[in-house]
Amino acid sequence: MGDKKSEVLQGTLDLMVLKTLNSMGPLHGFGIARRIEQLSEDVLQLNEGTVYTSLLRLQQQGWIASAWGTSENNRKARYYSITRLGKKQLEVERENWERFAGVVGRVLSQEGQG
Repeated sequence: MGDKKSEVLQGTLDLMVLKTLNSMGPLHGFGIARRIEQLSEDVLQLNEGTVYTSLLRLQQQGWIASAWGTSENNRKARYYSITRLGKKQLEVERENWERFAGVVGRVLSQEGQG
């Protein structure tokens, strides 16, 4: 994909944040963003505002919880973790995403019919 950076499809960031926390355990917002960018091989470029908006939304839903801790560079940081309710929602969101991706795949693979 070259040097092109991609925007995150609306609704997918929450899914990626939930999956990252489920896989990696508690992380601070910067760590979550860097992990998603790393897994995207830097195709996705996440700014702090976007990630923190997602974290706030997920916390309001009860899908993640937060607690203060100390970061790797000895600074105070808010660490986020997935809740039991968040794990259930992750499964729902994953199934919805797979269904949606399947539909898009079918539409994109259809040959011209006329």
